[in-house]
Amino acid sequence: MERKRKYYTDILAAITLIEEFVRDIKSFDAYISDMKTKSAVERQLVIVGEAVNNVRKIERNDLKNAEQIIAFRNRLVHSYDSIDDAIV
Repeated sequence: MERKRKYYTDILAAITLIEEFVRDIKSFDAYISDMKTKSAVERQLVIVGEAVNNVRKIERNDLKNAEQIIAFRNRLVHSYDSIDDAIV
């Protein structure tokens, strides 16, 4: 139970960081030209995907959109060269 709680805490922390990272970004063009922000956001999305995957391993419950979140994480990690910034 403690591990599952940790993963949920990690998910919430990653979401909070993403919101913080993009708070001052005023446009899509500003986002795609800011490599630090893009990298930071993508890293946090990887953490969300990994944490969701770990929760599913502990408890096979129906997390909303879990399959899509995990698949997106895998794409970020393994197909980094074909990531569309508009999708991120």
